[in-house]
Amino acid sequence: MIKTEPNASKAEKKPFSFPEVGVPFFWPFALFMGFEEKGVEELRDGLKFLEEVEETDVDKPMPEWASENHVELELHTLKIRSFDQGAKIPTLIVAPYAGHTSTIVDFGPKQSLVATLIESGVKGVYATDWKSATPQMSSYDIDNYLSELTVCVDHLGGKVNLAGMCQGGWLCAMFATRFPGKVNSMILAGAPINTDAGNGIIKQYANKYPMEFYQELVSMGGGNLKGEFMLEGFKSMNPEKEYFEKYVELYEHIEDPTYVERFDHFERWYEHTISLPGKWYLQVVKELFKENRLFKGEFIALGKKISLRDVMCPVYLLAGESDDITPKEQVFDAEKVLGTPSSMIVKETAKGGHIGLFMGSTPLRENWPHIAEWLKHNSEGTK
Repeated sequence: MIKTEPNASKAEKKPFSFPEVGVPFFWPFALFMGFEEKGVEELRDGLKFLEEVEETDVDKPMPEWASENHVELELHTLKIRSFDQGAKIPTLIVAPYAGHTSTIVDFGPKQSLVATLIESGVKGVYATDWKSATPQMSSYDIDNYLSELTVCVDHLGGKVNLAGMCQGGWLCAMFATRFPGKVNSMILAGAPINTDAGNGIIKQYANKYPMEFYQELVSMGGGNLKGEFMLEGFKSMNPEKEYFEKYVELYEHIEDPTYVERFDHFERWYEHTISLPGKWYLQVVKELFKENRLFKGEFIALGKKISLRDVMCPVYLLAGESDDITPKEQVFDAEKVLGTPSSMIVKETAKGGHIGLFMGSTPLRENWPHIAEWLKHNSEGTK
């Protein structure tokens, strides 16, 4: 965050900066800061303020998709949005399911992964549009999401290129392991595959703190991890930045219409959170982040223990050089356990952090166009 100086002039233009980092799925970890030596009761007391959020929450506008599209299919957990058709092997972008809307993959006219792929000649581009969890969805687990992803792939012809972003990445990896014949190629961008690798802050929190906290958080949300809980929990850890500094920065740029428009656009996406099913969330925290079952070949998906050795398709691994949410080791270690020959695995590091991997102007300009060429190459002649 850019801090104001006593003699700063409103005429001095500063570059636009996103004051928030990461995705809300991980924000509850931040609530543990300073509680290392305290028990669950103290942690529970520290969360009580969140109960007031639901009573004072106001409706926030739904972020919009930047590119023209239509809903191809609608299921309980998601919609499939179609942006371009006409491919033998369609490409399905599996957006992050981490507390924000899926529009992050189609954020704006010049910050859209969807548009970048289409402009680079990729045909048949689709994207998941994850729904916010309702009370009726509180008992949904990972199997529910794998089942509906299977329906989507079958609807699109039975074989697709998967492009998994962040939390959507490990879901793609699970799907490709459980149904290898349905995946032509796979991109994993900022996807935590080996959650024991690297030195990211999420790894530290996941391994150090008890499940009781997460269970209490879900209980307070009526069975789900509520989006507003995640947002307010994060803001409470950075009150000066969230409630003062970024608005001072906006004031300093109030006469710059481009800055104001971008600020408003990002705030609209950032402030509109979605809730996650409680059972799904607790399963992800325990089995993927605490126990690392997917990487170890111990995760059970749709009744079968799965091994990433069963993945044989071409794989593209993309990591952010300054990603402190999913360190590059968590992404690149997938090569150690995939069945795909090393000659068919590409590893690349992009400039920037986590969400910048799929909406930052630099990765969209420097990395994704040749990923699109890789996609087209691996789809040529495929039946």
